[in-house]
Amino acid sequence: MEQKNEIEVFGTINKRETVFTIDDKVEPGTMVFESHEPFPGYYHETPFDTKPIYMYVVLQEHYPLESIIRATQEVEKVFDEKFDAGKGFLTIYNTTYNVLRVRHLNRYDLIGTLQKAYSENGIHFSGKNKKNLKEKANIRVVKFFKLEEISEGIFLDKKERFHAYIELPEHFEWEAFNDLSNRVKYNWEGSKFDAAVGAFYHQGRLREFVRIYSNKLSLDYLEQIKKLYYEKMK
Repeated sequence: MEQKNEIEVFGTINKRETVFTIDDKVEPGTMVFESHEPFPGYYHETPFDTKPIYMYVVLQEHYPLESIIRATQEVEKVFDEKFDAGKGFLTIYNTTYNVLRVRHLNRYDLIGTLQKAYSENGIHFSGKNKKNLKEKANIRVVKFFKLEEISEGIFLDKKERFHAYIELPEHFEWEAFNDLSNRVKYNWEGSKFDAAVGAFYHQGRLREFVRIYSNKLSLDYLEQIKKLYYEKMK
């Protein structure tokens, strides 16, 4: 039997998205953002696909990652619906919010219940709710990845559909990465994709990557994207 080259690693993803505040069904005295387009480079071009729901719930303070993980494990024991949560930071202009990133929650009316469950496990929420706020935000999510390396420097996400990662030879801040991605997409003729930048720690070093979101994640497709990114870096 062929052995799969799977790894579990810790890392971060950085992206820029338009977010807006939601008021309905949230706990009083708290602030919750929803992403208008979680993967804008993809869903902007494929508007008839069902968009996933990504919410960012403002935390009362900066909680260590292990506290978030510990609370999540306890909440999962009692919460009836499927969800995925992670630690993050959301910046609008000069204001940075510590947030709990929530996804795979299929019903909006559950967000308040989820907030209560976290509060019972020591993770509290706050924030002055600014009604009708809609702005571009820089988002950084801290998470664990379960990956399978299908070719050198190309990984598929084993937990999330439509997610793949291509290793880059150097680090990029968001603006430089966005410029690079725009050059790639301008010269790309294949199926549309969304790109974000990040890094994960593996075998004693940080590996920089571009996260690709698409429903066309064949090896050939990803190798073509990798080739074009490397060409446009020169």
